[in-house]
Amino acid sequence: MTLASAPPPPAPSPQPAPELEPLRLPWDLRLTPAQFERVCQANPDAVLELDADGHLIAMTPTGGETSSRNSELLFQLQRFSRACGGWKVFDSSGGFRLPDGSVLSPDASLVREERWRSLTAQERRGFPPLCPDLVVELASPSDQGPRGVGHLRRKMGLYQANGARLGWLLLPEERAVEIWRGGRSGMAERLENPARLEGGEDVAGLALEMNDLWGV
Repeated sequence: MTLASAPPPPAPSPQPAPELEPLRLPWDLRLTPAQFERVCQANPDAVLELDADGHLIAMTPTGGETSSRNSELLFQLQRFSRACGGWKVFDSSGGFRLPDGSVLSPDASLVREERWRSLTAQERRGFPPLCPDLVVELASPSDQGPRGVGHLRRKMGLYQANGARLGWLLLPEERAVEIWRGGRSGMAERLENPARLEGGEDVAGLALEMNDLWGV
């Protein structure tokens, strides 16, 4: 007589992972750029910046239109860089350690190749210790937080004070551009509905087709 073997005991049901409480930081916490870099490495999905006083700035994700416009912006900058050479293009996930100790991430930026090559391999892997030559910020006027127009204007002033040669603040809702030039204080010029935006002497040969960007 053949005996049937007993069925194996049922596997225990997987237990759901405990929900983690959001990280809460004391309001007076201050970080060095090196500590900030470690925080970013430990939280790869977080979008953070660091002001000159060492305080964290939590950025919010962009909406669909802003994300699409940013992709168009990067496409045009990459096209220019490949055609003319001599420039490195960076997207919004790249943070730069500015001379004042802050770590900021423009929506798009350009750095001259020779400046990039002058950095050590370790400096290139982390937050590069320089201010980009060209910085571009894309405003979301409906957002009153870190991506709002007022906050972005303060960032443009910081780029300007830390050595950026040229800054563009793009205002899609108004189809306007604010130009922030190095060596000056405050906005230098405002262009209403420009068809093209040219880099002039600061970024020779660069011309953004704005209708392609506005029309996203």
